[in-house]
Amino acid sequence: MVSRSYSNLLDLASGESPFFSREKKRLPRVATVTGVLSELDDESGGSDAPSSVSQERMIIVGNQLPLRAHRSDNGEWNFSWDEDSLLLQLKDGLGEDVEVIYIGCLKEEIDMSEQDDVAQRLLETFKCVPAFIPPELFSKFYHGFCKQHLWPLFHYMLPLSPDLGGRFDRSLWQAYVSVNKIFADKVMEVISPDDDFVWVHDYHLMVLPTFLRKRFNRVRLGFFLHSPFPSSEIYRTLPVRDELLRALLNSDLIGFHTFDYARHFLSCCSRMLGLSYQSKRGYIGLEYYGRTVSIKILPVGIHIGQLQLVLNLPETESKLAELRDQFGGRTVLLGVDDMDIFKGISLKLLAMEQLLIQHPDKRGKVVLVQIANPARGRGKDVQEVQSETSATVRRINATFGREGYKPVVLIDTPLQFYERIAYYVIAECCLVTAVRDGMNLIPYEYVICRQGNEKLDETLGLNPLIPKKSMLVVSEFVGCSPSLSGAIRVNPWNIDSVAEAMDSALIVSEAEKQLRHEKHYRYVSTHDVAYWARSFLQDLERACGDHMRRRCWGIGFGLGFRVIALDPNFRKLSVEHIVSAYKRTKSRAILLDYDGAMMLHGSISTTANTEAVGILNSLCKDPKNVVFIVSGRDRKTLMEWFSSCEKLGLAAEHGYFVRPNHEADWETCVSVPDFDWKQIADPVMQLYTETTDGSTIETKESALVWNYQYADPDFGSCQAKELLDHLESVLANEPVSVKSGLHIVEVKPQGVNKGIVAEYLLSTMRLKGMLPDFVICIGDDRSDEDMFEVIMSARASLSPVAEVFACTVGQKPSKAKYYLEDTTEILRMLQGLANASEQAARNAPQAAQRAVIAESK
Repeated sequence: MVSRSYSNLLDLASGESPFFSREKKRLPRVATVTGVLSELDDESGGSDAPSSVSQERMIIVGNQLPLRAHRSDNGEWNFSWDEDSLLLQLKDGLGEDVEVIYIGCLKEEIDMSEQDDVAQRLLETFKCVPAFIPPELFSKFYHGFCKQHLWPLFHYMLPLSPDLGGRFDRSLWQAYVSVNKIFADKVMEVISPDDDFVWVHDYHLMVLPTFLRKRFNRVRLGFFLHSPFPSSEIYRTLPVRDELLRALLNSDLIGFHTFDYARHFLSCCSRMLGLSYQSKRGYIGLEYYGRTVSIKILPVGIHIGQLQLVLNLPETESKLAELRDQFGGRTVLLGVDDMDIFKGISLKLLAMEQLLIQHPDKRGKVVLVQIANPARGRGKDVQEVQSETSATVRRINATFGREGYKPVVLIDTPLQFYERIAYYVIAECCLVTAVRDGMNLIPYEYVICRQGNEKLDETLGLNPLIPKKSMLVVSEFVGCSPSLSGAIRVNPWNIDSVAEAMDSALIVSEAEKQLRHEKHYRYVSTHDVAYWARSFLQDLERACGDHMRRRCWGIGFGLGFRVIALDPNFRKLSVEHIVSAYKRTKSRAILLDYDGAMMLHGSISTTANTEAVGILNSLCKDPKNVVFIVSGRDRKTLMEWFSSCEKLGLAAEHGYFVRPNHEADWETCVSVPDFDWKQIADPVMQLYTETTDGSTIETKESALVWNYQYADPDFGSCQAKELLDHLESVLANEPVSVKSGLHIVEVKPQGVNKGIVAEYLLSTMRLKGMLPDFVICIGDDRSDEDMFEVIMSARASLSPVAEVFACTVGQKPSKAKYYLEDTTEILRMLQGLANASEQAARNAPQAAQRAVIAESK
């Protein structure tokens, strides 16, 4: 059985009666214009509607469908699978029980009058849903924003001049967003959102996750980036940097080829969005509004079965024999690259020239075959690469060539796949000198082809019993480099180094070549495209495991949209509900953090919030209330700020000092014999302060705090981890605890935390015969979790009918059961409680008077 929306399309396409009951309104078979079909369907119920899917489905979305298209002589369109397409190859790893639907563009332009018929045929025959993009819009999207802005920037090229990518063009960005919206509409035509998986591919569709998440809050969505992701210093120059980051974070799983690419993405999220990541049991995750966005690091593989089929073709064997005769025993070096500015073709040619200069004995014996695939983009830079490459080849051949020998063979015309395979088989060494490349699978293909087969061994006169051999010279700036540990890694910009590596590859022993080949072959053959796809799907299933368990809702507009996902028991505190409970209770305990709860974090104000002080005074005047401010600040600051609140209890330095009211003396909750440990900790903190620009030390009576809020986020975090380890080491025998918090590392006496203030307050009230029947505790960070834990488990100290409200600031994982968005909402709620107390005070004399009159009667 298939989903309702997909079944609609199949039923309408086949002309059969629909399986599901319908209203009279009918939809076109496949929409060919922008629009959300599900919004037109009377039965559409959004992401929470019950599903009718029993078979697991994967919707794969890419810029291009894995199809070839051509017109026959009679003008009819003919379509076939593109066996070279990664999107088609990855299907092998998803399992036979997974139904796959493809969404993307066709390489050929289809006339408007033919689009309906073509869409119907592709859906019926290939389960492909084409996105028809108007030519002008597609040009702005692909050749404009993708190729002029994203592609150069992701390959570390800044638009310093109009010739280098061009200045940012807002109209191209709008075209990019529009095309992503069209793709989203196509996904919505076929998706069953609670059951299907959606896998989006590459930088062409980076904002697509936002459109899908906005329509279906619980959509199971993965994204894989096949290009590099640049460092934050490069990426931050993009005017729409935040929009793209937030759009990607609407995915459940984001995949990268290498750790470097993932690290750069995480750094951008940290520096530009203030998000931190954690590694739990080997999985990297970003907490984003209650959702955990998982990060996947796994390089893609190749389709080995397809290569082996081509290796077995008679055409391959005959082409190999032709090449054997052509090169006549000379050693062949091979380069296979697209003709673009980042593939380093000219650098490779210069290295070959340097090799021939430095090693005259190689002349006449070594040939570099450079296969230059047609460029995917267009423009002045491509033309310059072509002309430079041709000129360099002519110069080298003119200098070192002779009759019957050309040191460089440039092939810049399209080759059949079997021809390229034959070049792989005959080459002793493969060279990849790209200056920046997302993955580059050429070395993988080369290794598999060098393994060969019996027929090819016979053609080359090789003994099939002797282990195969191969050599790789690989740029350290390509994604496949980390996985090829036996390759000679080079900096392609260093021409001498590349030439030296080429020479080393030629003179290394046969046994060494065999060992390196065996190592690479073992890795490539076990990490093929099916392994990659299967691993990604498994991680996507894990990342989406708790979708249905959590409450979800969307906030934000446009590309700033995101989904809040919270535990079902974690909900927003209703002011009406808490005021109602407040009014009917008689013994109340109120515990309030100040910084971050009643005043914004990072505020440079040196005085207390006037509004907050007024509210606290009103609450303290109510004889039914015991109110405490629990802060990490020192007691001198708290006394100055709240001097006008005579009945307010204060807890300073996270509970080390406590004062029940203005007239009482300060007392300590924890007995500390001495603070000699400060003489050990302070010099260590001073050292890290001197070496970390923007960091400071806060000296308290009971604690030392190292603050790096204004330091570089990455360096500050790194230094904080080092400082934490350093302090734990030197203070191992001291009665202190060393803890890290939000931009701080703190050393304080053991046992000191805000939880002891909650215990102190509740025990004091119990000794006075006051069992609290109303407890509210509000805090905003990790230090307040101790208070939440105490009041949530303190039933013995409370009235049997007590109502307990543990409330954190913002929607985040917490031991609290309630949240309020910000300090404004907290003050509004506290003002509601204060108003209730004031009203009760005004009504009290009238009630007493009525009681006296009643007694006199």
